[in-house]
Amino acid sequence: MSAERSGTDGHYAIVPRRVSFDWAATPLHWIPDEPTATHVINVLHLLLPAGERWFVRVFKEALPLVGDPELLKDVKGFMGQEATHSVQHAHVLDHLAAQRLETEPYTRYVDLLFDRLLGDRPPLGAPIRDAEWLRFRLAVIAAIEQFTAVLGNWVLHADGLDEADSDPVMLDLLRWHGAEEVEHRSVAFDMYQHCGGEGAPRYARRIAGMAVTAPVMLYLWVWGTAYLLRHDPQLAGRVRYSLREHNRAVRKGLLPTWKELGAAVPRYLRRTYHPSQEGSLRKAVEYLAVSPAARAAAGAIGRSAIA
Repeated sequence: MSAERSGTDGHYAIVPRRVSFDWAATPLHWIPDEPTATHVINVLHLLLPAGERWFVRVFKEALPLVGDPELLKDVKGFMGQEATHSVQHAHVLDHLAAQRLETEPYTRYVDLLFDRLLGDRPPLGAPIRDAEWLRFRLAVIAAIEQFTAVLGNWVLHADGLDEADSDPVMLDLLRWHGAEEVEHRSVAFDMYQHCGGEGAPRYARRIAGMAVTAPVMLYLWVWGTAYLLRHDPQLAGRVRYSLREHNRAVRKGLLPTWKELGAAVPRYLRRTYHPSQEGSLRKAVEYLAVSPAARAAAGAIGRSAIA
């Protein structure tokens, strides 16, 4: 199957898919007997609703700066996909709450990060011009999208999750989302390059964006995993986050390796780097063609068009 889905101008079209998922039969530990691996991945649901809403707000603010019609199409497609991701991961939080795992004590700090510390104005009245603050936030989004592309590529190839008899609905959510992250892997980077000014300051700001993003993401992920394990009602405090358990899950193919994640940083910092080097668009499109949720969304659009 061709990886190309072209618009009228021959450009690959990034479009949102209005998917939905039925969580009624998904267990709390959706990777059976693997609470650590389950909750390491579940941190996505804690971070993404607020984070991806923030992506959309920042891109909306930057839209008037986009003078390239092709990039503008990509950005609008990206915004539609990210908005859908935010909604679907928020539904997982509702599912966790229905199983007595409340996440609001953690997510309110995530909301604070995106709404206040990275909000429309610099925090604490910092003397940063509005244009520069926008460029910095675009650089942070580009850095985050580097990791989401790596994670998206990983989950599309994570046979260990299938071998562990993981819940099929959760796997479809993760792989649908991962495929779309690979599909739009270059958009945030291109948006930053387009709006981030010229010359050495643009590259220095790109480095600064990653210098902030990588340690903050690591901290939030470890904290989020520890939170979920500590508050998991089925574990009753018997399990704590540990590198030993994390690394055991990595060896079983249930989590990406530290090398896969760490190597994403020096790649990104190369002056000649472009995210089109990350993952396989063909693999992403092939999964989206068989994803139960994506197929159902496409069918609903087709039925609506006929009606």
